[in-house]
Amino acid sequence: MRFLITDHDFPDVDLELQLFRDAGMEALVAHCRTEEEVIAASEGCQGLLVQYAPVNARVLDARPEIRIASRFGAGFDTIDVEDARARGVWVANSPDYGVGEVATHALAMALSLVRHLPAFDRDVRAGRWHYSSTGPVVRGTELTLGILGLGRIGTRMAHLSRACFGRIIACDPYIEEAAFPDFVRRVDLEAVFRESDVLTLHVPLNPETREIANSRTLALMKPGSILVNTARGGVVDVDALLASLDRGAPAAAGLDVLPREPMPADHPIYKDPRVILTPHSAFYSEEGAVELRRKAAQNLIDWALTGRPTYVVVEGR
Repeated sequence: MRFLITDHDFPDVDLELQLFRDAGMEALVAHCRTEEEVIAASEGCQGLLVQYAPVNARVLDARPEIRIASRFGAGFDTIDVEDARARGVWVANSPDYGVGEVATHALAMALSLVRHLPAFDRDVRAGRWHYSSTGPVVRGTELTLGILGLGRIGTRMAHLSRACFGRIIACDPYIEEAAFPDFVRRVDLEAVFRESDVLTLHVPLNPETREIANSRTLALMKPGSILVNTARGGVVDVDALLASLDRGAPAAAGLDVLPREPMPADHPIYKDPRVILTPHSAFYSEEGAVELRRKAAQNLIDWALTGRPTYVVVEGR
């Protein structure tokens, strides 16, 4: 059995290669960015371990021997799941590796903006030393936290945030009522944008959620509110967000992910003091990175040994 690690941004893939060797399997390593590169590198391979490289109909038709693609991460938008499903190719992911890390990162971003930490830091360094230099700071327990997407990470966010905010509301039409924590009020999409003082996004990227934070929904947000995105960059229309910040609703944003990573160096998002940015690092801890890599590779090993990966996104044949 031969697998291809199509691409990665880890210091090395020694962990993955050792797992494959221990299972008696062969693995190749490439640095693919295009369909053509994936096709060229995957000759004779039955499975792919993917980070950002594209896997779609063109790749799968050129390499019909590929029967599974496992992604480093919970999201799987670099793999065209409909193309895979049509060809009976398994798709797998690592959905539960960094739940605590992402939720903690989102909460840290939210609280830093609620408490004006970035603005206080700028003022102190500029010689302004006063508790009110950044304007009024509202007590967190007077605020409503909104969560869009109440899956693993959204639910963890709710539990972590319970002591910090006065009310928690959430929108997720795909979660049954009984799965909502009893301290979380269920609302619809417009209400979660309209009622939240802090809105945090925890949805996958798909046709339904792409740019779900757009000029229409952002216009519903309260003056002085905060938007946090640690999900996927494509769920926020960044140009619409910048225009909304100019209107003061929302008044600030914390973004760990962007539609293009990194954005062009001259993009105005980098210069806007109302936005705090981190480099798609919400998932990261030393322990979380190891868990991610182990689970993504184990999907391929389990499929080879049992006919089924651990974390199934698309059933193959």
